[in-house]
Amino acid sequence: MRQPVTLFLSGDIMTGRGIDQILPHPSAPRLFEPSVKSALEYVELAEAAGEPIPRRAAFDYVWGDALAELERRDVSARIVNLETAVTTSDDAWPRKGIHYRMHPRNVACLAAAHIDCCTLANNHVLDWGSAGLEETLAILHRAHIGTAGAGRDAKEARAPACLNTPDGDRIQVFAFGMASSGVPSEWQATRIKPGVNWIEDPSERSVQAVARQVSAHARAGDIVIASIHWGGNWGFGISDREREFAHGLIEGAGVDLVHGHSSHHVKAIEVHRGKLILYGCGDLLNDYEGIRGYESFRGDLSLMYFPTVDAENGALASLSMVPMQMRRFRIRRAPVDAIDWLAKTLQRESSKLGADIARRADDTLELLWNAP
Repeated sequence: MRQPVTLFLSGDIMTGRGIDQILPHPSAPRLFEPSVKSALEYVELAEAAGEPIPRRAAFDYVWGDALAELERRDVSARIVNLETAVTTSDDAWPRKGIHYRMHPRNVACLAAAHIDCCTLANNHVLDWGSAGLEETLAILHRAHIGTAGAGRDAKEARAPACLNTPDGDRIQVFAFGMASSGVPSEWQATRIKPGVNWIEDPSERSVQAVARQVSAHARAGDIVIASIHWGGNWGFGISDREREFAHGLIEGAGVDLVHGHSSHHVKAIEVHRGKLILYGCGDLLNDYEGIRGYESFRGDLSLMYFPTVDAENGALASLSMVPMQMRRFRIRRAPVDAIDWLAKTLQRESSKLGADIARRADDTLELLWNAP
């Protein structure tokens, strides 16, 4: 009998801009934003809101308490959405307000957390042009980190990252970028052009496109993850079309787990036909400290998601979540009041979709749902 498989999933990991500036090999800080011209200004904003942040910090600095959480769990694969180009390219995408990049020599910060797969179908991976994307892919692969959702052509962008577990199971990670999250249609990979695995909208046509990709690569017994960058940065609402799309991926495309991201805060969780849907995982790592606006959404808070799935059929067995908070560009365990906020917010939003949130004695959160 095959053993259950536990995964680590997170929302956006944004190691560019201010984060990149405190690591051992910062990129040139020049930015092309309307009001900010140097990435160092984001470090200064964060310090003004709290305490000094070290420069040339060790590669594992940004992960803080997250590393201990990862080490104490028997996790078969660590999967994040990397919303940053890893490049020295200066070819900033024209007329784009924000450009994220991390210096290639700082890729060791991802290796420090033993990340197995970075999904790349998002609205920042081409911030520094096709050359920046191609360098990102080369650097990650050289670091033995799998990628999904972007490639040197459409074939590579549509191919999953195939992760092998210690027990011999296969996890197939497909990634998709949607227009609603700001991924422009011109970023779509083609037969002759690098780009992302782009889908226009949450429609039946898009479900069929995902189904074709899954059937081309996955085989019986694989655990299939659809990692989707969709929706706006702020707001808890989930549209009927988004729910229908997520349900369609499970019912008709062979997907076992929907891993949604783009929102800068956590969103509702649902279990549909025994399969997990994370509508928005929030930002686990970013450089937003000190930036005013949207405080009510608590973008400083996040969750480390640890779903355990049945290796036989991909059904969710359990979901444990660890509340975290960003401080001094470092992930730390969330304080009591922040855990309360996360638990109440997730309960409020997830109960609308038939799931409940329980807070455990160790200050982790657990998903409860009615099995079919």
